[in-house]
Amino acid sequence: MAELFNWQITLPIALAALAFGYLLGSIPFGLLLTKAAGLGDIRSIGSGNIGATNVLRTGNKKLAAATLLLDALKATVAALLTAALWGQEAGLLGGFAAFLGHLFPVWLGFKGGKGVATYIGTLLGIAPAMVLVFAFLWLTVAKLSKYSSLSALVATLLIPVVLWLIGEPKIALVMAIMTLITYWKHKANIERLINGTESKIGQKG
Repeated sequence: MAELFNWQITLPIALAALAFGYLLGSIPFGLLLTKAAGLGDIRSIGSGNIGATNVLRTGNKKLAAATLLLDALKATVAALLTAALWGQEAGLLGGFAAFLGHLFPVWLGFKGGKGVATYIGTLLGIAPAMVLVFAFLWLTVAKLSKYSSLSALVATLLIPVVLWLIGEPKIALVMAIMTLITYWKHKANIERLINGTESKIGQKG
């Protein structure tokens, strides 16, 4: 427990890691790719979200896949670069800030994505083995429930628990905060799950 509060990072380095991560994470790849492809402003269709799920609503699966990959990798790059420059704790902050940048990009009035891709990307940068755990949890819940949102919610809930159990309290803390924010961003999905109106995987509408 003592390790959880024993951070060695200095304030200037922490601020630099947060700033770099945020700026990288705030790049709205979904918006940029759809505009470049001549599909207009992704914010004007579907949920108005800039993430891969809404990009998929354009009917362009390749563009949606590219958005998913880039949204994940921007967090991975932020975590890896800040860790390489200033150590693991800076990497944690860099990945976390990239996650925040994706959700709340200053360029788009702080209205961004829901964060699942950048959550996974952050994991890939700071605890890569946990990506396999996330994938296992997601696929298991998806197979049983057919709900993509529920799969993501369960996976993000359990990842911090697993990290804590294997002795990574600092990473667990950061991912737990990200989980809480992810749940807040998915509040509409949670309401639909409770009401039984959430769309299942492969279901239109």
